Amino acid sequence: MSAIRPDESPHHPRQYPSTARHLAAATGLVLGLLGTLLLPGTASAAPREDAPGTLPTPPPAPGQAWMGAGVQMHEGEQEAGVRGDVGTAATVEGVDVSSHQGNVDWGALYRSGVRWAYSKATEGTSYKNPYFAQQYNGSYRSGMIRGAYHFAVPSSSSGATQAKYFADNGGGWSKDGKTLPGVLDIEYNPYGSTCYGLSQSAMVSWIRDFTRTYKARTGRDAVIYTTTDWWTRCTGNNGGFGSTNPLWIARYASSPGTLPAGWGFHTFWQYTSKGPIVGDHNKFNGAYDRLKALANG
Repeated sequence: MSAIRPDESPHHPRQYPSTARHLAAATGLVLGLLGTLLLPGTASAAPREDAPGTLPTPPPAPGQAWMGAGVQMHEGEQEAGVRGDVGTAATVEGVDVSSHQGNVDWGALYRSGVRWAYSKATEGTSYKNPYFAQQYNGSYRSGMIRGAYHFAVPSSSSGATQAKYFADNGGGWSKDGKTLPGVLDIEYNPYGSTCYGLSQSAMVSWIRDFTRTYKARTGRDAVIYTTTDWWTRCTGNNGGFGSTNPLWIARYASSPGTLPAGWGFHTFWQYTSKGPIVGDHNKFNGAYDRLKALANG
């Protein structure tokens, strides 16, 4: 299935005195060294346990990343994104959650106007979200259209291996009108090297390996969640996925901004990590019937 444009049918598609100057320079050197020791992903960043509902910075251990973990570390959040100034285009509010939210109050979210949700199912090939059942089924029972996402760790195993793990552990799809296609969360590495140690061409191959395998297993093209900056750095701004895989753009600002190559429009937009009840809030780029069309394939 190709990415659905909101107005199409599902079938077509950011001078000291000398002594003081020396003192300032020495102080800056000390602070710089301390900062180096505490960079995210280094051995000095002590892991810690965080209660459900809170987000650790940085993620304390493999498996604990969430959708946007790397985005918050590398791009931050503009205040405008908290307000969600999205203009007048037809949009449908949604959220994404992980184990950090624990058991979610889906009724409260539905009453606030949220109509769709994605829950983290897996990460790499060794992590499954222990709250997935409550989140995935709870959002469905509240009346929302729901889906699952996979946090990719390309340095740990092949794209095909991770796609199969995802599909087998919550990332499947059924044509029930309330299940959205699975999402490949591919973003800044919150644990280390930004591009997971892969060259741009190797990253493109990894993503293609994942998306092809996911479609073979489920019959659906996976949604790709990313940022324009990461995509440009780590894939060379490859334009080969826009005709098949819907785009979920992450940008915590007043607009989605420039999109990665190959995509003429976005399907989802994660516009803040500081929204009500669960933090990560999103907009579907279209009316509710278009969201249902995406769910139905």
